[in-house]
Amino acid sequence: MSRRVPIGALVAGMVLFTGCSFSGSTSDGPLTGGAALVVAGASDLRPVFEEIGDLFTEETGHQVIFDFGSSGQLAQRIIEGAPIDVFASADVSYLDLVLASGRGDADTRATYALGRVTIWSRADSWGDWSELGELVADPGVRFLAIANPEHAPYGGAARQALESSALWDAVEDRLVFGENIADTRRLAETGDADAAIVALSMAIDAGERGQWVLIDDGLHDPLEQALLVVTGDPARVGPARAFAEFVNQPKGREVMLRYGFTAPGDRGGA
Repeated sequence: MSRRVPIGALVAGMVLFTGCSFSGSTSDGPLTGGAALVVAGASDLRPVFEEIGDLFTEETGHQVIFDFGSSGQLAQRIIEGAPIDVFASADVSYLDLVLASGRGDADTRATYALGRVTIWSRADSWGDWSELGELVADPGVRFLAIANPEHAPYGGAARQALESSALWDAVEDRLVFGENIADTRRLAETGDADAAIVALSMAIDAGERGQWVLIDDGLHDPLEQALLVVTGDPARVGPARAFAEFVNQPKGREVMLRYGFTAPGDRGGA
């Protein structure tokens, strides 16, 4: 089941895009003239896609640059015509908005991950929490960071989990909001929050700098993460399709699994 995101909430979270122009290219070889494939990805994908991008370049010769941010803000940029080739969202509903605007090839739409949510804090401030109730009840948690639920899917999942646990009212006035899930972890890293609710990939990426515990995924709607080729440039469609497919091929899936992402058909993982 996927969540539907109101258009009004998306527009409220809009950030204008300032892009650059790209040189012409051919679709049956590396993009020419110094151009690169442009992939817009949800912030939880930064450590994952940076590795996958290097592997993809090694295998195909196509250079890739990434634009990471909250899924809602990236979707708005694409709808407004930003020169982006592939959109990887943390919530499938944002792909629906992009397709409804007339951008994107529906035939390339594919789920690439199922996301998980964690409680995370710096290792030196970890409160040994095992679940959300303990986190909210801890008097040492003066501020809790979540991503802005208006345009960040992981923020929406955090809010749902707190509401499902009847904890939202108790913690609402202690919440601080990150613009995206990477910014949310930063708030806890810098001490602007005592803990954060972040994507599992962000917790794994932090390594020994932090500690984390998974949140019961029954407390929020599934985080079905999907991607879509959005370029309309015939010269860029081939490389864009190749990247979208590479994510779900063995080399891409190995990286995804290492950062805690699973997809239908995966075995193991977090």
